[in-house]
Amino acid sequence: MADELAMTKTQPSSSESPPAESPEIMGCTNRGMNASPPCSSEVLSPSQTGYAKKEFMRMAPKEKLKHFDSQAQAREDIKEFDACIQDLVRCVALTRLVHGDGHLKLAQAHARLAKAYFKFKGWGLQAQEHSALAREVLPFCPSISSSRGENLEEAESSFLEAELVLEELHQHGGINQEEKMKTALEISTGLSRVYRRQNRPEEALSQCEKSLQRLKDCGKPEKTSSVYRDMAAIEQDRGHLDQAIEHLSKAHAIAMSHSPEELEGAQISHSLALILSAAAEPHHNDSAGHYFEQSLSAYKNSVGPQDPAFLAAQDDFCRFLLLSGHKERCVEIQRASLATKSSTFGDLSAEVADTLQLIGSMEMSEGRVKQAHRTMTKCLEIQSLLYGPQHKTTKATQKAVDMLARAPEVAERQQRQGIRKTKRHTLSVVPSSSNYGNSMSDS
Repeated sequence: MADELAMTKTQPSSSESPPAESPEIMGCTNRGMNASPPCSSEVLSPSQTGYAKKEFMRMAPKEKLKHFDSQAQAREDIKEFDACIQDLVRCVALTRLVHGDGHLKLAQAHARLAKAYFKFKGWGLQAQEHSALAREVLPFCPSISSSRGENLEEAESSFLEAELVLEELHQHGGINQEEKMKTALEISTGLSRVYRRQNRPEEALSQCEKSLQRLKDCGKPEKTSSVYRDMAAIEQDRGHLDQAIEHLSKAHAIAMSHSPEELEGAQISHSLALILSAAAEPHHNDSAGHYFEQSLSAYKNSVGPQDPAFLAAQDDFCRFLLLSGHKERCVEIQRASLATKSSTFGDLSAEVADTLQLIGSMEMSEGRVKQAHRTMTKCLEIQSLLYGPQHKTTKATQKAVDMLARAPEVAERQQRQGIRKTKRHTLSVVPSSSNYGNSMSDS
């Protein structure tokens, strides 16, 4: 009990307003993001509710955290505010030990302690100090920076908890309005994407509306294009293409007015082209072609014609041309892209194989059997190396090559090539008279 009593003595009476927090508390809580383990004298102290010291020492940190958390609440309820604050200090140290430096729960623990200092003692400096520590932790929380790889329910819960922490930080002066708006935007954006993955489109759209309002409130309407893109994706998921086109059109207008030749403008034009090309209405085809051309121009200016993003958009455009009946232009573009794809992805890449397959298919449909056989044979060689001979893609190409090989003009060419190869082989293995003489003399 002596260590707990010593800790209590470091605290001023409730009537005092100290200039700084006591060394014992600050030693465990004011370590920022590179903290060492918590002070043992605080964490390992037995409570005053009947735990024997040895039994308490054997408890896992997680159990100790749970104990002090509930004890802090109990002491708050009976207005033992000094003891409550001591328990909350221990909770901060144990939370760091159990969850790590970059966890949302550490930000919550700091925010809870800041609130207690301000509400129960009126100690503004201590409250501000822990609010600042919570603010430092908040951007590093995985649930805020990205919810990928997490359980979606946990991600949702973390984002909702982060909203509460953020509000408390702002109330106690630990974060200014600009910082609050920035983090709140991250939270609403993250929640909308979690809800989308959970197939909860209405709630996802509601979070997008919050993001739009926040961006407008802080005078950054040019940033709303990314939110409209998210809204378009949500609407497209549930088959509402008209609404998706409407949202993407808004995003496109914003991007074109602020950065027409930058990457975002290229991406939005590309997305708009894809969704318009999938729409049933015939008049959308003309618009789709326009946006494909616009996206390719923007990609070329922003990232260059050898960038994978440009080449992917170009392939999408070629598929659109193929479906629209513009086969010749499609093949022309694909042929011209082969050298670039070989340079960007490698000679033995899936991108090169796919391009050869598309060109070969077009040559087959046009009756150019010999050329199709050469193209599809090159494609088969790459696919066999990439996927193996038993892969369904390789088997399909092999079947096409075999069919083409049975065509008279191809069979005749292969027969001639076979004869030439045999002659070359014979000439290479039969020694000339001079060589033969030399070999005899050697023997």
